[in-house]
Amino acid sequence: MRKILRMGIRPSRLALKQAEEIKSSFPSASFKIIAIKTAGDKDRITPLSDVEGSDFFTKEIDDALLSGEIDLAVHSSKDLPDIIPPGLRVILETESISLFDALVSRDGLKLMDLPGGSRVGSSSLRRKSQLSRIRDDLEAVDIRGTIEERLALVDSKRIDALIVAHAALIRLGLEERITEVFPLKIFQTHSKQGRLSLLVMEDRCERVKFILSGQARVTGN
Repeated sequence: MRKILRMGIRPSRLALKQAEEIKSSFPSASFKIIAIKTAGDKDRITPLSDVEGSDFFTKEIDDALLSGEIDLAVHSSKDLPDIIPPGLRVILETESISLFDALVSRDGLKLMDLPGGSRVGSSSLRRKSQLSRIRDDLEAVDIRGTIEERLALVDSKRIDALIVAHAALIRLGLEERITEVFPLKIFQTHSKQGRLSLLVMEDRCERVKFILSGQARVTGN
């Protein structure tokens, strides 16, 4: 039977879409998706500016990889820590499906048309800083949660608009919610925004690559 690779991801619909994107690159391989909560999924209070460059959204998945509970891990490339844990290696990084940030507003208004005092949600210090530079009369609101949870804040009128990665909305099929896509000269984004990274154990690199190629067959798995 075909070897089934256990793929570790975060427990969200976006993470599942990202996993499906990776799977589509290896049509001859078989996968089992394993959702693992990270500190970033559990902690909705710590500002992301305090954990930038850390393993806040990756540690628990990478620990499972190191312990042999999973065979590979899929991360948003911008979530990778500055230093990859010893023993792990990135064997694939995809091209970005979009480098841009996008605006979702409750009334379909573009950023420059929002009334003064409008509450604009973001989880990123970078985005809030750039928002303040462009429209210092708007209130930048720190928000966390899945994309769906953030959109719900707009729909429930807790915030008036939301700035989020364009790539996330594309992957979730939510492009109809987009009010505006910002050019990079307006909102400079993370250099790895929209990219995905595939991590494996260093000492299993060649074996995993062989299985991904669809050539490996083992009895019982």
